[in-house]
Amino acid sequence: MSSDSPAVIASRAVLSTINLSSHYDAEQRRLMDERCILVDEDDRALGAADKKTCHLMENINKGLLHRAFSAFVFRPSDGKLLLQQRATEKITFPDMWTNTCCSHPLDDFEEEKIEEEQLGVRVAATRKLEHELGIPRSQTPVDQFQYLTRIHYLAPSDGIWGEHEIDYILFLTADVTVTPNLNEIRDYKYVDKAELQAMFENSENSFTPWFKLIARDFLFGWWDELLKRKDASGKVHAKSLAGIVDGSKVVKMV
Repeated sequence: MSSDSPAVIASRAVLSTINLSSHYDAEQRRLMDERCILVDEDDRALGAADKKTCHLMENINKGLLHRAFSAFVFRPSDGKLLLQQRATEKITFPDMWTNTCCSHPLDDFEEEKIEEEQLGVRVAATRKLEHELGIPRSQTPVDQFQYLTRIHYLAPSDGIWGEHEIDYILFLTADVTVTPNLNEIRDYKYVDKAELQAMFENSENSFTPWFKLIARDFLFGWWDELLKRKDASGKVHAKSLAGIVDGSKVVKMV
């Protein structure tokens, strides 16, 4: 990637900030101080900036780009996917349905910066599944996530906030115990493919943009493969999808 690419230039720029007013939820304001990993368009780390800076459209429009993950947890017995509906308190994309967990590896934790075998994003996924859905880390072993690919996308949330991410897609098959953090999620459910398609077709539902992109281009095909590769006892295993896609390159969706 050129040294004068938009993401590189933005990472060196004087970036805009904002005073989070008191009408935002106090806990969600606090979480905006966490530091995301800035990357270039080829996912090379450039430094760090807080979530507030990374998610302001004024900075995104300059090219600022950060690393993220989208985790999809499937039930082994029937291959159903666990969805969450984001809490009303969320500053970005409130009340929208999305995949099991979507968040960021943080510069605040050394182990979440490890790039080999996508270890950093796997560790972050385990941490956030516990934080958002109350799933014990013992139920989401880091080595059981199947990495599939990375997508580069940009999506406004409203006039102020948005996303501009290189997003690692992770599948996990596990029986999990959900104890939702109601400051993070307002609802959750397991769905099969037909039930999810019906949700997409119902105009009363709204969905996060990254989930819609992943579903449109990848999810249903990979889900088909997951169901085809059941073991002798009829259970699905995310690890059965190893090698199904070349995950070495960033897939540009902007």
